Amino acid sequence: MLGGPGLESVVDQIISVITNDGRNIVGVLKGFDQATNIILDESHERVYSTKEGVQQLVLGLYIIRGDNISIIGELDEELDASLDLAELRAHPLRPVIH
Repeated sequence: MLGGPGLESVVDQIISVITNDGRNIVGVLKGFDQATNIILDESHERVYSTKEGVQQLVLGLYIIRGDNISIIGELDEELDASLDLAELRAHPLRPVIH
């Protein structure tokens, strides 16, 4: 997991964010602050289902509050491009319980 100063190395790169409520949001990291509030551009939410392929909901420019972030990770663009998300099936993530 990246956090705080570690995020400087992934500014202007594609990242994946898992939120406390179990959402997976992918986008280009444009900025962050000391509370790990982040700004994503060209973002979309990936909605997983066991019955149909992954839906990608376009969000565009998106701000996520730091206290709602569980995990931030770099996205391997080459590997991600090779995935057929329309055929991928998975259980949705459950919310994080503290």
